[in-house]
Amino acid sequence: MVLVALTALLSLLPLVSMLQDTGTPKASWVSDPDTPALLRLSDSLLAHYKKSTRPVRDWRTTTTVAIDVMVYAILSVDEKNQVLTTYIWYRQHWTDEFLRWDPACFDNITQISLPAESIWVPDILINEFVDVGKSPDVPYVYVRHHGEVQNLKPIQVVTACSLDIYNFPFDVQNCSLTFTSWLHNIRDINLSLWRTPELVKFDRSIFMNQGEWELLYVLSHFQEFSVKSSDSYAEMKFYVVIRRRPLFYTVSLLLPSIFLMVMDIVGFYLPPNSGERVSFKITLLLGYSVFLIIVSDTLPATAVGTPLIGIYFVVCMALLVISLTETILIVRLIHNQDLQPHVPSWVKHLLLERAAVLLCIRDRKKLSQSRAQSSDISRHVENNDSTAKLNHYGCEDPREREVAGGTRPAPAFGSLAEGSPLMPSILHEISTIRQFLEKRDEFRDVAREWLQVGYVLDVLLFRAYLLAVLAYTITLGALWSVWQYA
Repeated sequence: MVLVALTALLSLLPLVSMLQDTGTPKASWVSDPDTPALLRLSDSLLAHYKKSTRPVRDWRTTTTVAIDVMVYAILSVDEKNQVLTTYIWYRQHWTDEFLRWDPACFDNITQISLPAESIWVPDILINEFVDVGKSPDVPYVYVRHHGEVQNLKPIQVVTACSLDIYNFPFDVQNCSLTFTSWLHNIRDINLSLWRTPELVKFDRSIFMNQGEWELLYVLSHFQEFSVKSSDSYAEMKFYVVIRRRPLFYTVSLLLPSIFLMVMDIVGFYLPPNSGERVSFKITLLLGYSVFLIIVSDTLPATAVGTPLIGIYFVVCMALLVISLTETILIVRLIHNQDLQPHVPSWVKHLLLERAAVLLCIRDRKKLSQSRAQSSDISRHVENNDSTAKLNHYGCEDPREREVAGGTRPAPAFGSLAEGSPLMPSILHEISTIRQFLEKRDEFRDVAREWLQVGYVLDVLLFRAYLLAVLAYTITLGALWSVWQYA
């Protein structure tokens, strides 16, 4: 009898193993008190679970997925390719009606971790994705006893972003992360915010803010959209607003340029009749060109716009060229006066009289009179010297003859000198020397007049250059103020 029973039991063993493979004896395993509670709960939940179907008992029920985003770091901002790389902590939870249990039946277990590949997960993607980042794989999700599923994972997000570099390096960028279901419409999957918008906006608790960019705030916005009058879809937008720290660019870009412009302005105080000003300004222009070559790799480059600081550098270069041109004009004006005529009267009237008064150049007339007096004195001294030399060679001064009262006897060779054939040549040489001296004095007067004209014109152009630099500075300040206010 016992032998027959053993034989029957052995024949049922293949059937038992077959039933275990099909999952039928799971209930008996679950009811076994010796099996660990987590194992019994996991097997109980996944025994008849179908992950290919949305987990609702009534198909009219909408699955609401609450999502949340926390920015951990700003990895890179590529202005040329308009790409933003961020590292975020992404959280989402929804209710799965097929993953519910009574904690009292499973040793008071209220939550369990299950493989994400074994259950239904919503197909929520980021619309701005352009590349797959190096994100760590988190294979598990948390499930609570009332059916709430929490999916928490870090993501390296490489997204497209419209970057505005006009105000570089004082720019603020606003990039969006749009979460939406790629397939399900709003009747199947709806989106909501896990936390309140205020908590999301000012949450910087995990942000690593030691890089070039700092996080200002994260804005959230829910909206519905439809494609070509089809079904509506739900999407949740997170606007990540970041600001660049400008200290490095201010020290390495703006301050050197400002120093070079200040030195260019100081260079106007060099005398215009010396050649040092031209060489000094050429040196500044070459130094600024080398500076632009060095910083060209630092400036962001895009195909749609140019940063304001690039325009600033170009205008500074143009101002340096204008300054050099003005210096060359003044130097050309006050040199080579031998080939120039006298200063026209209208130029004297405009520059030496009107412009000198407008520019508050004092004592211009006194200066010209003193210079004229000095030239007359030098001319008189030269005439006296020439007369003395002539008297030394036998030409008596008539004044000495008057002082002597005619009592001094005339030289014996005086009457002979009058009829000498050398006398006309001597007189011709003397007249030639006098004409040369008068011509030299005339050239000196012309040079002095052009020097005065160049001096007044130099002051006039310097004031105009200062006004241009001041207007340019005010314009840049106004543009920056308008941008900051906006």
